[in-house]
Amino acid sequence: MSMREAQTPATLKLRDFIDAVLAIAWSALPDGSLDFVNKRFRDYTALPSEQLTGWGWKSVVHPDDIPQLQTWWQDVRQSEEAGTTEKRLRRFDGAYRWFRIAAAPVHDEQANLVRWCGINTDIDDLKSFEQKLRQEATDLRTVTDSIRQAIVVLSPDGTMLYVNRVFREVTGLTIRQVNDNTFLTRVFHPDELDRVLAGRKEGLLRGTPFEMEARVLMKGGQSRWWLLEYNPLKDERGQIIRWYGTGTDIDDRKRAEQELKRSEADLRTLIDAVRQYVTVLAPDGKVLYTNRVALDLTGLTVGEVNDGGFFPRAFHPDDVDRVRAERQGNLLRGTPFDLQMRLRFKNGQYRWHLFQYNPRIDESGQIIRWYCTATDIDDQKRTEERLRNENLVLREEINSSSMFEDIVGSSEPLRKVLRELRKIAPSDSTVLILGETGTGKELIARAIHKQSSRSARAFVAVNCAAIPPSLIASELFGHEKGAFTGATERRIGRFEAANGGTIFLDEVGDLPAEVQISLLRVLQEREVEHVGSNKPIPVDVRVLAATHRDLERLVSEGKFRQDLLYRLNVVPIEMPSLRERAADIPLLVEYFIARFGKKAGKKFKTIDKNSSKLLREYEWPGNVRELQNVIERAVILSDSDTFAVDETWLRREELELPRITRPLNGALLERERDMIEAALAASRGRVAGPAGAAAKLGVPTRTLDSKIKRLGIDKYRYKSHPN
Repeated sequence: MSMREAQTPATLKLRDFIDAVLAIAWSALPDGSLDFVNKRFRDYTALPSEQLTGWGWKSVVHPDDIPQLQTWWQDVRQSEEAGTTEKRLRRFDGAYRWFRIAAAPVHDEQANLVRWCGINTDIDDLKSFEQKLRQEATDLRTVTDSIRQAIVVLSPDGTMLYVNRVFREVTGLTIRQVNDNTFLTRVFHPDELDRVLAGRKEGLLRGTPFEMEARVLMKGGQSRWWLLEYNPLKDERGQIIRWYGTGTDIDDRKRAEQELKRSEADLRTLIDAVRQYVTVLAPDGKVLYTNRVALDLTGLTVGEVNDGGFFPRAFHPDDVDRVRAERQGNLLRGTPFDLQMRLRFKNGQYRWHLFQYNPRIDESGQIIRWYCTATDIDDQKRTEERLRNENLVLREEINSSSMFEDIVGSSEPLRKVLRELRKIAPSDSTVLILGETGTGKELIARAIHKQSSRSARAFVAVNCAAIPPSLIASELFGHEKGAFTGATERRIGRFEAANGGTIFLDEVGDLPAEVQISLLRVLQEREVEHVGSNKPIPVDVRVLAATHRDLERLVSEGKFRQDLLYRLNVVPIEMPSLRERAADIPLLVEYFIARFGKKAGKKFKTIDKNSSKLLREYEWPGNVRELQNVIERAVILSDSDTFAVDETWLRREELELPRITRPLNGALLERERDMIEAALAASRGRVAGPAGAAAKLGVPTRTLDSKIKRLGIDKYRYKSHPN
């Protein structure tokens, strides 16, 4: 009974369901004529059911496909088994698209054929894609055939799928011979076949790129060495879908290698007769051969020399890492080089040897071997070491005797500073040197550097007050090209220049606020950033700073960062003023007279007594620097062999103090004395400096000195007074 005849509710419901299916569905009678097409079929063709049922379906099949479709449909009906075919069906707009037509028989309970059911699936896009793939494959074969290198394509299990024209021309094989099971026996030399098959199988199973060398049979009957390289192509799941192989003729290279081996065998015989340590290395530095002398010296076997552990066995442990790194770098440069290292003898002793490496280069300029010879220089090294030690002792003696060559004096305040200096110098701690202008803070900084472990490296002094605020960051930390107007090229800063050594920041209290932040980072992170860059540059610098200003007062006024003060003030040193070390004035006068007299070509026999008295009694507000300038001026202007100073040079304005026209009452004087003595006790007798009594009382140093003298206070008795 046809679906047109059976209009039961169940069949109507089934028809509605099939109409809703988003595929072309149909049914046919046992004779093959359609008795039902669904809505999708009707919509696709824009034809009513009456024109499609029966044998009307032929009207929508491509004319070229009708004969084949009829033959297929007849075969399916006769077999009464399901079948599929691919044919083109006309769409409502006249365009033809490829469909996969699937038909399945429906039998009743007695196994009688009662109907055919079918589904037509649009595969036009798939067919276009397959056509594109076929075209790409054709294009690929055209390309690979034009490449002058043998190329093969294999399935995941190694079955040959394609070989290019070059491969066929070289081997003389036809496509049919390539595709049969005896292909490999036709390609590889019989002596190589088992090894090649095993290596090829292992590489394919491993699934990673691999290569091997083999002799390939040429069409002329001879064989040549080839390098075979295999690379897998994987899908998005990581599964291998193809192997691509290339073959490169390396026969000439192999013959050259064989010739090299023969020549090396002759060379080994020759260098074994040489009474000197000789080794032969590969281009990457691997030891290939060591002569008999070297083996006899070290007591090593050929196997021990040629394995990867040769260095620790043959050389001193302290030399291994250094020499290995230097050797590798020089091998990469490819030019002759020398290395010095201690060779271990078979009796366990070490002797210094000079190892000289020379490359052997082929016609193409490639290094094919390194030759190394060793010469015993142990006696020479011991002599150099003895001379070095003698020089070191002599240098230490010179340094000891001239350690403070520019720091002249023997007063107790100065000796105290020098004792502190000797303790501080060996460390890497940051030092803050305090004191009035002209007290010699930079001399102390240089002495610290000279006695430190960094003495062989740079000492860089920077006067922070002498550099314009707009340029101080660039001066200290460097800048990049174009960082600011006038920055025409990249420039390193003072910190980089002092890397490994010491930097002295004089007048650090005058640094702008933004530079203080950068300096704090340098002290914390040990790295700098160029102006115009955010890339940190590590630096290894010891920082010494100095100032004549009261940094604590600047902190309270918001002009200096407190955290930076903590970083700088790790180890403070307070330089005494010349007033506090007045006992050193005669020594300083003699020192400067001799120094500037020698420079000016003058020699003085005596010092004018009046000048000597003036120099001793003057308060020297400019400290040692002022004394130095006065002495230099006097030396230059003096015409006799008696040194004299003009009294007018030492005149200065009187302190602007209120003139006392009448005596203070006793209570006020006593109160003033008590305050000064308390401040002196708290500062241990120190008047000047950030921690001095003058700073504590908030008065100028000179004012306090005048009051101390006027009140007859002995400030020196407080030198050892406890806090």
